[in-house]
Amino acid sequence: MIMPKKKPGNSQTGEVESGLSSVGGSGVPSPASIAPDANEEIKEEPKYSFKNPAFQHSKKTNNKKRAWRSLKQIIALERALPWGKDTIHYSTIEALPSCKPPKKFSDISGLPAKYTDPQTKLYYANSEEFKTIRTLPSDIVSGYLTLRRASNPVG
Repeated sequence: MIMPKKKPGNSQTGEVESGLSSVGGSGVPSPASIAPDANEEIKEEPKYSFKNPAFQHSKKTNNKKRAWRSLKQIIALERALPWGKDTIHYSTIEALPSCKPPKKFSDISGLPAKYTDPQTKLYYANSEEFKTIRTLPSDIVSGYLTLRRASNPVG
């Protein structure tokens, strides 16, 4: 058992230190020792202008478990509901085109391509792929271009 420490100044009275100071050793707590506790109770939480005081978190009020839905389920539910003509929903949102240029990958190997063949417009990464591209027949070249969704300049 841990014994409480005695106050160093009042060894005659044998008072036990309780965290509060007393007036003249009478055992009556002084007003200065009560004041910090009273101030702590009076403190109010600061009110922020961006917080809604009527907000209640959904997990606190709702005991139902939420199931995660896949993209297919969301789109199927949206199609089933009667929507207005101007309603924006998940399947009608389209992203703007990117400001960054698209990355180029080799049509033969899939490696990052630094070069483009001026004759066939195929992308290639090194000289070996360039030799291979030049030996390809035009139907294979057009197949690579259609896979990349590029226009077919060769016939």
